[in-house]
This record gives sequence, structure tokens and C-alpha cells, in this order.
Amino acid sequence: MATATYLKDGNGPLTVDYLTTAAVAIDEIVVAGTNGAVSVGVARQVASASGETITVDVGGCYTFPKVSGAVIKAGETVDWDASAGEVDDNQATSATGDVADFGVALADAGNGDTTVKVQLMPGTSAIS
Repeated sequence: MATATYLKDGNGPLTVDYLTTAAVAIDEIVVAGTNGAVSVGVARQVASASGETITVDVGGCYTFPKVSGAVIKAGETVDWDASAGEVDDNQATSATGDVADFGVALADAGNGDTTVKVQLMPGTSAIS
């Protein structure tokens, strides 16, 4: 389970309802949606059991876990690496379940850094 740390609202609080397929903890990162437009979001308000509908933040700024070897520059779009449960740079090779361009890096995060600050971009991403 990957978690994110809330920093601030970006363009105001943007949320979607999300039907859980497994238990979700507070601050857990989830992918809301299916093939087509999806959003990477954070279950910031409440934990839930499987099969419950919860509200997920899909806007705002968060500190996310990052693939250690990824080199990300401020302003660069970032990808969600589903197998690692971490943010990767947008040049990474996509695999099943990864989400492309789900947010924008707010600061540089280099090789060896384990976190990156991200502004979420709701509903604009494509899933592999």
C-alpha cells in the first residue's frame, strides 16, 4: 500500500466517488476509473472496507513516494508505476496498470530521492 502526504489544495478540492475493490486506508493512493480517462487520487478523508464507496481527492498537492532511480524535473508530468506503488518519470516504459501523466512535479526530485511533490491533474490520464 502506497500512501501520500497532503500538502495543499491546488485548484480547490476536487473529489470523485470511488467504489473500493479492497480495503483502503486513510492517505492511501488509489486509481479511480478504468480504461480511458482515469485519475490517481488519495483517500484522504476516510478508510474503508472492500465494496464501499468513498470520496477520493483527485486534485491538490501531495508528496508521493518516488521510484528511487527516477530523475524528475519541476514542471514535468509524472506517471504512476502501479507495480512499484510509486511515481516514475514520464520517460519510463509503461506496464499494465500504470497511469501516464497523472500529475505535474512541483519540485526537482533526483536519483536517490524517495519522494516527489506532485500537483494532481484529475481525469486527464490514460491507463496502460
